[in-house]
Amino acid sequence: MAEPQLIFHTDEILLEAPNWSRDGRTLYVNGHGVLWALDVDVPVLREVPFEDLPEINNDHVLSPDGASIYLSAMDGHIYRGALSGGTVERVTDEDGRWHFLHGVRPDESELAWVELSDFSAPGRLAVGPSRLGPSRRGPSRRGPSRVLATGSGHADGPEWSPDGAWIYFNTEGFTSQPGHAQLARIDPRGGQLERLVASDSVDWFPHLSADGRHAAYVSFPAGTLGHPADLDVVVQVVSTGDWAAPRQSYRLFGGQGTMNVNSWAPDSDRFAFIAYPLDGADVSP
Repeated sequence: MAEPQLIFHTDEILLEAPNWSRDGRTLYVNGHGVLWALDVDVPVLREVPFEDLPEINNDHVLSPDGASIYLSAMDGHIYRGALSGGTVERVTDEDGRWHFLHGVRPDESELAWVELSDFSAPGRLAVGPSRLGPSRRGPSRRGPSRVLATGSGHADGPEWSPDGAWIYFNTEGFTSQPGHAQLARIDPRGGQLERLVASDSVDWFPHLSADGRHAAYVSFPAGTLGHPADLDVVVQVVSTGDWAAPRQSYRLFGGQGTMNVNSWAPDSDRFAFIAYPLDGADVSP
């Protein structure tokens, strides 16, 4: 069992959802509604200075070339900006829905997000182009977005496999019981939903390593509704050839914000997560 390495801690700002830079030197996290960069070797937190970007949440994903980042904002839209900061562009339509980004196709032609008409309705997995095209009536898509057929239960956390053949996500579609999300994948071109593992825990956010050989996800206690904060959870690491047998398990106090987005290093040898220990409690294997 590999011990987790603490690289940064703070009691001044609630940080969430690490992404790893393509050169392996920097982690990008959100906190206080903005994006922060954290150098791994010399862990100093610095804000990424975007212009006219609404407050963001913890759904953000780097572009495949590692030069820019897609960010979900609290106005319901997804934006794209350079990792150096500056201006941003909106990449979702004014369609009256909330868009929560989780995946970027490996060729960057499409994004995958969770789509909500309102917060009382279950989330739907949607796929659409990563850019807006010109229109006489203002910005519009270069082709429509589409909702994938994943069943009636809430779905969340969609991200592409490194080869672009599958979208991995969590879904409540395998049971009529409220909550109890489980892990699944689907061919975005069409096909049947494939369950990855059956467990008693509530499993969220499957993230594949860059080489496709491993995955990490967050297990909440049985009966948990949604993916709330401030719970005892387990970060599980599995081989993608056998999801039923965790290779490593990290118990920690966390949940929402621990690992909402893919946080594998580009060499696939390690991944990042955030714990929120209280009273000096440690992360334990």
